[in-house]
Amino acid sequence: MRIIAGTYRSRVLAAPPGMATRPTSDRLRETLFNVLAPRMESAAFLDLYAGSGAVGLEALSRGAGSVTFVERAQPALKALRANLAALGIASGFRVQAGSIAPFLRNSGGNVFDVVFLDPPYDAETEYETVLGLLGGAAAGALAPGAVVVAEHRRKRRLEDAYGTLMRSRLLEQGDAALSFYAGSGR
Repeated sequence: MRIIAGTYRSRVLAAPPGMATRPTSDRLRETLFNVLAPRMESAAFLDLYAGSGAVGLEALSRGAGSVTFVERAQPALKALRANLAALGIASGFRVQAGSIAPFLRNSGGNVFDVVFLDPPYDAETEYETVLGLLGGAAAGALAPGAVVVAEHRRKRRLEDAYGTLMRSRLLEQGDAALSFYAGSGR
């Protein structure tokens, strides 16, 4: 696993041991950031279920203004912090240890331009919970024109709408898929 492009291009990243964390493949991350490229300059990026931080670190490498990593698993947090240290990143990020739903409900006025979520595949209900919050009670965490991207199994179909969030694009690659959502009326 490595950073694909930008300031930290080709730098290798550590992943937590075991199968509990499933890193986003290099190829899928490249596809994701090819789509997000016009939005990345100075963006406030939220990496939910951050794992090793590969997606958020890619965002920083490609010019995001700030990244908030949210993760609760201790092995993943350890790998994330090790990756930040190995890359020499000392600012422009925040690591929030804990569960996603409470973070979104109490985001402290933080507003994000891009939100990426990739729950563990065995936590299928997390998609409905998190997308439902972002399209409802936690919609205030989204900046006008924000995009929410959910990585999921290709065979796992997400809804076209979650509250005010409407799917605008679906990209499929191998066994994985990326669903892009935007707030209606934003």
